[in-house]
Amino acid sequence: MQDFYQKQEALADIFDQVKDLDKQTFGVILEVFRKQKVQDCIGYLSDDGNKRHYKQYIFKDDNIKLFDMGWKLDVVTTNMMKIKNILKQIKVHDFNQQDYSTEENKESKLYLIKCINENRYILDFLQFLVHLTSIDNNLKQCGSNSLHLLVQMKADLRKKNFENIKIQNTSLVGANFFRSNFSGSQFSNVNVSGVNLNGSLLLNCKWINLRIHELNKLDGHNDSVNSVCFSPDLTTLASGSGNYNYGGIYSIDNSIRLWDVKTGKQKAKLDGHTSTVYSVCFSPDGNTLASGSRDKSICLWDVKTKKKISKLDVHTSRVESVCFCPDGNTIASCCYNSIRLWDVKTGKQKAKLDGHTSNVYSVCFCPDGYTLASCSYDNSIRLWDFKTGQQKAKLDGHTFFVMSVCFSPDGNTLASGGGDKSIRLWDVKTGQQKAQLDGHMDIVRSLCFSPDGNTLASGSSDLSIRLWDVKTKYQNAKLDGHTDAIMSVCFSPDGNTLASGSYDKSIRLWDMETNKKRAKQEGHTSYVWSVCYSPDGNTLASSSWDNSIRLWDVKTGQEIQSSDKNYEDVLIQFKIPLQQNSPLSEISNYITSLIISQQTIFQAQGALILKGEFSDESGIDLTALLKQKGSFFLEDFNQK
Repeated sequence: MQDFYQKQEALADIFDQVKDLDKQTFGVILEVFRKQKVQDCIGYLSDDGNKRHYKQYIFKDDNIKLFDMGWKLDVVTTNMMKIKNILKQIKVHDFNQQDYSTEENKESKLYLIKCINENRYILDFLQFLVHLTSIDNNLKQCGSNSLHLLVQMKADLRKKNFENIKIQNTSLVGANFFRSNFSGSQFSNVNVSGVNLNGSLLLNCKWINLRIHELNKLDGHNDSVNSVCFSPDLTTLASGSGNYNYGGIYSIDNSIRLWDVKTGKQKAKLDGHTSTVYSVCFSPDGNTLASGSRDKSICLWDVKTKKKISKLDVHTSRVESVCFCPDGNTIASCCYNSIRLWDVKTGKQKAKLDGHTSNVYSVCFCPDGYTLASCSYDNSIRLWDFKTGQQKAKLDGHTFFVMSVCFSPDGNTLASGGGDKSIRLWDVKTGQQKAQLDGHMDIVRSLCFSPDGNTLASGSSDLSIRLWDVKTKYQNAKLDGHTDAIMSVCFSPDGNTLASGSYDKSIRLWDMETNKKRAKQEGHTSYVWSVCYSPDGNTLASSSWDNSIRLWDVKTGQEIQSSDKNYEDVLIQFKIPLQQNSPLSEISNYITSLIISQQTIFQAQGALILKGEFSDESGIDLTALLKQKGSFFLEDFNQK
């Protein structure tokens, strides 16, 4: 272990030697190397006779004074020698021999990042090493590791010139190369999963043996996806479909689909409902799936056999919500103004909870395993003892319909929100209102407690999310960013991130420490109905009116600034229309990390490709994938 730290400290010390060097020095050296067609950087810098070559690049100003000429030459000569010595040390170090992106080198990499992160001189030097790969083949691995470190440290790599670089044996997962120039570059054995090449220039590239985990959105439904639910073991995702509009009358897809979370492949299509499926829910043991539909029935499905266990045709109206109780023996369902409890084993009705006088919008089980909350368009919330089927309390206070209810993690507090724009906090034991939280200017559509129960998040049609301190009852923060109604909010299991889904078709991730937007994830082409974290917090599922379910890696996907006109000088040579509705004008300037099981998605919308070679580790030509991603293959267009 001591030897390990000695090696890493030695490497950190090597990098620390560049603290007196600036970007201009690196630029001069690269210019000299390219003009002189250098192939051995260290050998060239070691030859004193080569000083005459870089004098001409230093003394471009004819009016420079003799004293300044001598002083400047001394400085540059000293810097050249310093860089030569640094390169000599790096060349024989593990940093130029091993792939620092591998698991076995993870400790080394993290230690190094800790030592050098945010040092702008070292960041400039790492980019210098990347460019040296285009000149000296003996420095390819250290340059490749340098690019990996820059990606890991989230350096700004947008709109950079990476012409002719040679990158090998590394990972660039999640890199932001938006509008960068990779013409003439060579990649070999590089993981490019999640790389954003939107708008990049890829002329005459040779990218082979690429590792790319390309798992797309889960396509299969032919109508709106109304509900999604993870199985408890995280291996399966269930989805229910059908046209939510017009009450599902014109629905063309009334199916439930089961998806393999790791592969993204459809495991099964469960047919049995004759109209829109509104809700799906796994039992706590993951063996049974319940579904509720506009056809007035509940279906129970065996997850292993993919067969229907039973169909309960006893509702008098559409079943809008189904939910397993914590012990898995009882299902609660709601339709119109009634709630029913069902015995999972026998399929028989255990109780009918009557009391609401208008549509029941939502039901929620309390963590105590005995209490069920329901909210309705009759402006009330009701608490039920689901063991006996008796109403425990009627909570009055809202002056308009109640759309959302949520129990605190300890089960002592119930939050409610709805059409009167207010949020109410209720004491579950006494049924008394504890507080009224005012601030929203429109319907409160979604509520979620943080895992520690100290914060309540609310999403509203007023385009805002608000965070409330449950103890003081004061608003802690107002999160703005969505441009349409927020339909769903959900805390990550660790409470560090809040996800939100909106009518504006986007999902946003918010940092709970700073209350700032961490990421904006775009991809859905219609309203986002629901967002839900997997139990391990690594994956976020979303469902939308665009008929798709999407899975997102919550650790990646950062927003970058927009840029619309780069590379139009290249496009002008080809017969590609540049009207505002051109694909180029819609290039996404976001890193969209649409993934399954932590595998990010590769992007290349609007990338300009001419000739070149692109293949994965199996030798499969990636041309079709690049075209699918919206890249332009310029040989497909006639030059002017």
